[in-house]
Amino acid sequence: MLVAVKKPPTEFVIQGTIPEKFVNLLKKDYGSAVTVEHDVKTEDDGDELVDVTEMEWNNESEAKEKPGDTMRFYRRLHKMTQPALGALLGVSKQKISNMENGIVPISRQTALKLEKIFKVRAGRFI
Repeated sequence: MLVAVKKPPTEFVIQGTIPEKFVNLLKKDYGSAVTVEHDVKTEDDGDELVDVTEMEWNNESEAKEKPGDTMRFYRRLHKMTQPALGALLGVSKQKISNMENGIVPISRQTALKLEKIFKVRAGRFI
């Protein structure tokens, strides 16, 4: 299914399986500017879905990833500062910085604490 809405200056296209409720909402807001085309064939038809963990580029990027990079990623993802994470782990901001930059290794005990904080397996931090 393809839904297209053209109303100056707004123009957008939605492709895929679109819930009827959403289509009705678009029709209500945009009226006759909404066109719905069923069974539209796109260039993407027939593409095979592959698990990202099986992709070569993903494996290469994971090999380059360091434990400190992972810790920094999850800290930022949780919108946490180095001092805030340090307080949860019982260490200084400087030690968090040193772990993120690979100067000080992340201990197993710290990795287990990070597992509880970020809900990610501890092995990602070692």
